[in-house]
Amino acid sequence: MASRATGGRIRRRESILGPVNRSERPFFDTRFQALAHRGGQLPDGGAENTLAAFSRAVHLGYRYLETDVHASRDGVLFAFHDESLDRVSDASGPIAAWTAGELSRVRLAGGHTIPRLDELLEEFPGSRFNLDLKAPGAVVPLADSLVRHGAQARVCVSSFSTPRITQFRRLTGGRVATGLSHRAIASFLAVPRLVAPWVSGDVLQVPLRFWRDRLPLVTGRLTRHAHRCGLRVHAWTVNDPIRMGELIDLGVDGMVTDDLEALKLVLTERGLWEEAS
Repeated sequence: MASRATGGRIRRRESILGPVNRSERPFFDTRFQALAHRGGQLPDGGAENTLAAFSRAVHLGYRYLETDVHASRDGVLFAFHDESLDRVSDASGPIAAWTAGELSRVRLAGGHTIPRLDELLEEFPGSRFNLDLKAPGAVVPLADSLVRHGAQARVCVSSFSTPRITQFRRLTGGRVATGLSHRAIASFLAVPRLVAPWVSGDVLQVPLRFWRDRLPLVTGRLTRHAHRCGLRVHAWTVNDPIRMGELIDLGVDGMVTDDLEALKLVLTERGLWEEAS
């Protein structure tokens, strides 16, 4: 009974188009998706999520750039990880409390500014972006931005929040690749054959371990279940070359890393690296 209730709950809250048609998405047309975490941190310890960091990742040949999106008080999207400005900038307080003009004057380590999402989509037209919807106020602006830039096919959007990702799917009519929410992932792990046909989304983006880091989450069994259900598996955040190789052997389809050189080398040695054009 509990399993059926879980499956029904996911069916109502996550599916917007009935049983999911998991047709191939252009976003996933590489053999392996190597994602530069937070745009790729600068090697000298410089700030994450900066134009310089994104540019370095692209220069290294990374096709996939991972970042997070927040909305300013006046609805402009910025690539920024935290809800608050405190950790990595010379300012403080929630990013949603600042206008776009005010945020443009905030400085990160090294004097860098916080990039707008529009700026990234224009600056890197050949790149694909994995975007984490970090705030409810970012949902509508993101859907509008992707239409404005014609970027639906080169973006995958994820969110821990079920209401947030469901709203985004409704606004975009299923035309954008999406990841499963935490609730959908938990239900998939519990009853994959029951839940998977009704869960909207294309990819499980999961950490290596769960339950206070005590239990492994990314296993061969998980990847096999996901693949049978037409889902891909991305692991985060992986910086150890040995672990990278182990995960590839388990069959994961992609991983997020801070160590861009290490992942590129591992994938090159295994014939899986595909240079961005």
